[in-house]
Order: sequence, then C-alpha cells, then structure tokens
Amino acid sequence: MSLRVIILAAGQGTRMNSNYPKVLHKLGGKPMVLHSVEIARAVSQDTPILVIGHGGGQVREVVEERAEYVLQAEQLGTGHAVAQVRPLLESTCEHIIVIYADMPLLQAETLADLYAAQRPNPGPITLLTLVTDSPRGFGRILRGANGSVQAIIEEAGASPDQLTIDEVNVGIYCFEADWLWEHLDLIPISPKGEYYLTDLVAMAAAEGQAANAIVAQNPDEFIGINTRVHLAEAEELLRKRVNKNLMLSGVTLVDPATTYIHSSVVVGQDTVIMPNTIMEGDTVIGADCLIGPNSFIVDSRIGDRCRIFTSVIEQASVEDDVDIGPYGHLRKGAHLESGVHMGNFGEVKNSRLRRGVKMGHFSYIGDGDIGENTNIGAGTITCNYDGKNKHKTITGKDVFIGSDTMLVAPVTLGDRARTGAGSVVTRDVPSGALVYGVPARLKPADRRSEEGKHSEEEG
Repeated sequence: MSLRVIILAAGQGTRMNSNYPKVLHKLGGKPMVLHSVEIARAVSQDTPILVIGHGGGQVREVVEERAEYVLQAEQLGTGHAVAQVRPLLESTCEHIIVIYADMPLLQAETLADLYAAQRPNPGPITLLTLVTDSPRGFGRILRGANGSVQAIIEEAGASPDQLTIDEVNVGIYCFEADWLWEHLDLIPISPKGEYYLTDLVAMAAAEGQAANAIVAQNPDEFIGINTRVHLAEAEELLRKRVNKNLMLSGVTLVDPATTYIHSSVVVGQDTVIMPNTIMEGDTVIGADCLIGPNSFIVDSRIGDRCRIFTSVIEQASVEDDVDIGPYGHLRKGAHLESGVHMGNFGEVKNSRLRRGVKMGHFSYIGDGDIGENTNIGAGTITCNYDGKNKHKTITGKDVFIGSDTMLVAPVTLGDRARTGAGSVVTRDVPSGALVYGVPARLKPADRRSEEGKHSEEEG
C-alpha cells in the first residue's frame, strides 16, 4: 500500500522577525525543514512533497533533491495548501500524511503509528490528538456521546465551555487519498478567508464516517515553532533527547545540561564528555575517549582512546591514542596519526603529523608533512605563506626541531635532522645534519661532510 507525505512549509513566519524563511532557522545544527523531510523519508520510500511559498527558492536550495516541490502562491490555509498537490499526487497513492515543517521534533515512529492505525480504518481520516493542560493555541477535539470524533473547533472560535476541553488537535493527519481529493473542494471558506483541513473531520462525521483519533503520549513532539522563544524551547528538548540516547548507548555525559551534541554525531562506547563541550555536524568520536571540558569539535573524525582537552577541532582527522591541548586548534585538513602529542596552544592546518610526533606548545604547523617520531619544539612555526602562495614543509623521521625554529617553506628536512633553538631555516637540511642560526647554516662538521658528499658525486 503506497503512502506519500506532504510537508507544509509555505508560511512566512512573521513572528520570527527575520529576513529568512522560518523553516530555514536551525535546530540542532540544521534547518528545521530538514528534520521534517528526514522523518517523512523514514516512513515512506517515496519522495515527500514540500509545499513552499514565502522564500521558496531559498528552501529549495537547502532541501535540494530530498523532496519534490509544489508552490502555494497565496497562503489561503492548510486545505488550500494540500489542494495545490492534487495535480501531482491524484490517483498515484492510497494514503496521504500531512505534517508541518515548523514541527521538527515529531518522530518517525509517531508517523508510522499513525499510518498503521489508518490502514485498517474503514473511515477516511486518522488524526493525532494530545491531552494537555497547555493547549498552545491548538484546536479542541469535539467528541460525540459515543466517544467518536465529530469535529475540531479552532481556539479562536471556541466557546468558554469548549476551551475547557483538554484534548487538542496537533494538526497531523493520515487520509485515504481518494476521499481527500474528492472533499478538498468542499471545504468552506473561513471568516478569515482561508480553507482549513480541520473541517474535513466534520465532513467525515456528517457522512457517518467518524474520524479515527490516536492520542499521542509525548507532548514534546508537537511544539510548533512560531517565535525564537519556541525555537530555543525546541532546541533544549532536542538536546535532551540526543543526550539521553547517547547515555543509554554507553557514553558518559558528566553534565548533560552544558553538553551540546548534534543528532548527526556518533560517539563510541565508554567515551566521557566533560562539561561545556560542543560537537556538531558530520563528527565521529571513537571509544574510550575523554573529550573536554570546553571543547568544540565539528565535521571531524576522532579515533579511540584520545584526549581532547579544552580545544577546537574543525574538519580534521585524529587517529587513535592522540592527546591534544589544552587550547589546541586543528583546522581544516589537519591529520594527526596514532600516538601524536600536541601541547598547549598548538595549531595545525592542512598538515599531516605522522605516528609518534611530539608537538610542543605555542607551535604552528601549516601545509606540512611531519615524519614519524619527530619532536617539534615549543614556538616552532612553519612560514608557509609568502603573500601570494602557500608552500609545503616536509620532514623525515626522527627529526628534532629546536624551540622557536622558523621553517621557511618550501623546505625539507631529512631523517634525523636537527635545528638549534631560534633557527630560521630557509634551505633544505640533509639527513642527520644540524643547522642553527639566522639564517640557519650547517654545523661546520656537517657542512664539510655535505661538501665532501657533493665532491664525490661530481667526481
């Protein structure tokens, strides 16, 4: 049995007081419309239909091929919005679910339950309701003497007695598709000049086909976001949901209230996350790590048994058994192989530190390839930018770079090369040689050896 999901996303969201469409405001690190698209794709193998209006072009740029699009040029209510989809979907599926792009905490399991309830239902509609003492502007459910749903009355039009009803309509429906298309044009216009899907419930009851209602159990799923206050409320609830799932999977969060982790982040078992840590985007953390406190990691890979202390890691890769910080900074393209140590206030950009490298504090490595077991002394800097182009610094294995060395790229240091403290290295250093000074020069014995080597080669 085929199912299509329609996502209503055409509203302007004026109460957000924003230059951007409401559904593009981020929740948990991604535009809220993507949350709705993801749950729609989780319950139906067919591409969801996104009804767009205000800022529709911007919405399409974000959602891309994850949805098909229908334009609601005039916002004339929910019934009018769904009617715009009829030319695309009529006679193509058996059931239609309608949800909202500004209700991003809804879960796929809830929609699956809704669909499962409607499939055997002899009536044309199953809707989600909620029993609550905080109606948040939702319409009230009117039931008959036998308990069947007879109608939905919007809060603005409800009588004082009706306002005391604690069962509300959350606005999410599963329809028998043919019945829906036949009845959309019969929806009466409201005093506000709009057409509401809620009126279909009374139509079904009038035909002797009372709507089926499922009472939802988790009110947090149905927070509609209309203001930035609502956005912050939803952000807190989503964070709690993500953190709970992580803890149940074997991750320790020392203080969940100050830990901000996107739902896209994967964290391995027995990793401990300290307070004030933020992890975002396409990030994977291995097992048995200690992350934080006060760390920020985005779009990065961290291996097992790593220690990231009060540091920032952006679009970088860290292999197993690496320790960083405090106040380390890995920028885009940094790759630290297993066993690397990176001390206080170190920074690495677009560089590879190979196995066992020890990088002292207050150092910067940019556009470098640092060989295994090299020691980078405190204050070492790769001078990789000449004002126009970036240049590469390469070292062999077991190199010792003295404190406050400046490596003026492009430059290569051979295996076991050494630099004296305060050196400014402007030329390649042979394997096993020692250079020192400004500009750095070979130690006399090493210079004679190098000259002799060249003489032999020329002879």
